[in-house]
Amino acid sequence: MQLRESFTRFAKAEWRERSVNGYNKSELRLLFCIMANTDEDNPKIKVSDIGKKLLVTTPTVTQLLKKLMADGLVERTVDPDDRRSVGIELTPDGEQIAQEAVEQLNRHLGGLVEHLGDEQSLMLADLLTKAYNYFNEKA
Repeated sequence: MQLRESFTRFAKAEWRERSVNGYNKSELRLLFCIMANTDEDNPKIKVSDIGKKLLVTTPTVTQLLKKLMADGLVERTVDPDDRRSVGIELTPDGEQIAQEAVEQLNRHLGGLVEHLGDEQSLMLADLLTKAYNYFNEKA
């Protein structure tokens, strides 16, 4: 079946395995999540909210955060009014790594758009969204 073969090839595609400054895709997804869900008005995100957004458990987020904290990419702060509430924010180094990863992803996607053309790129995006929704509804 051609669709199964395409999914298998896509899952094994080398572009998925590329790292940025030695950080793997899980660590980069975490940095993306923090960057996308924080701003000057709300500079911190809770560990539980990261887990919900990435569809992973809180212990999984905590494990990833340990490495990123040790490398100085994220900081963890405890809310003085509620010691159970922990906020996570990117350090300047973390922002830089996240930005480099965004730029790398944009280059890859830009190359794909250039290869496929605008019309087929929009069609692909629509089909991938429909496939995601289908599998998400079945789960």
